[in-house]
Amino acid sequence: MPDAVDQITAAWREQRPDVDTSSMEIFGRLSRLGRLVDRELTDFFRGHGLERWEFDVLATLRRSGNETGLSAGALNKAAMITSGAITNRIDRLTAKGWVERVPDPNDRRAIKVVLTDSGRTLVDRLLPLHVANEERLLSALTPTDRQTLIPLLRKFSEALGDVSLD
Repeated sequence: MPDAVDQITAAWREQRPDVDTSSMEIFGRLSRLGRLVDRELTDFFRGHGLERWEFDVLATLRRSGNETGLSAGALNKAAMITSGAITNRIDRLTAKGWVERVPDPNDRRAIKVVLTDSGRTLVDRLLPLHVANEERLLSALTPTDRQTLIPLLRKFSEALGDVSLD
């Protein structure tokens, strides 16, 4: 069944048959899917009283497994945002009681961000629901489709330099 990108590339083939627009079939779909998935995930988290970025920061702290927390710099790298933005986000999460700033036990000049009990409870409650929502979004793909797509996306990400959280 043709999608919006098929319509776009068909129009280009008609207007400029001399230009190979097959790359648009990939980038057009990635772009459109990114917007659609972003909207779905934003709606999901708002339905649970959170902004998507709030869950991202809380989940980063939870999956780190580090009971002493993470520095703002480490959170900043994981979230790929500016240092000013992470400070603002930490402030907002602190005001909600989901994280707190504590002295770094290894460096008295440094501060770590740790999940509070309520922050941990929130992430632990939402994680299975979030994964179920992602499963819903992927329901059109068979297990074989997924096993084909995963390494292709990994290869593309690696080629563009996305190889670590640092």
